[in-house]
Amino acid sequence: MQMNGSERIAAPKEAVWAALNDPEILKQCIPGCEKLEKTLDTEMTATVTLKIGPVKASFNGKVTLSDIDAPNGYRIMGEGAGGVAGFAKGGANVRLESEAPDVTILHYDVDAQVGGKIAQLGGRLIDSTAKKLAGEFFTKFASCCGQPA
Repeated sequence: MQMNGSERIAAPKEAVWAALNDPEILKQCIPGCEKLEKTLDTEMTATVTLKIGPVKASFNGKVTLSDIDAPNGYRIMGEGAGGVAGFAKGGANVRLESEAPDVTILHYDVDAQVGGKIAQLGGRLIDSTAKKLAGEFFTKFASCCGQPA
């Protein structure tokens, strides 16, 4: 699955960057996130419970940040195991661009794979769920570090 897009956020680039690196803010914004803890400067562990079609699973995983270019962007990689429901892994390139002093454009390119029962649900259901979850994340994220612009 691949997904990309841009979101306008009414906040300075530095504020958006700080929010992208704050586990408490991310925990509030990630749909179904029950736990998100920073283990190293560039690593976090997470527990996320999601329902995709008829399958509900709790995923335990690890998130790693690389190619860090503060406050302009980074690469975020993650993988999680959901027991019999399967697994998910993937990454995203995130780039921040100042449109105005108080408006930031967050660009993202996501590439993810799923396996197990979740993969059997079909690409269309997985893609539509991923887009819905991304929308929920960005709505919450914009309200945490600014407002949707």
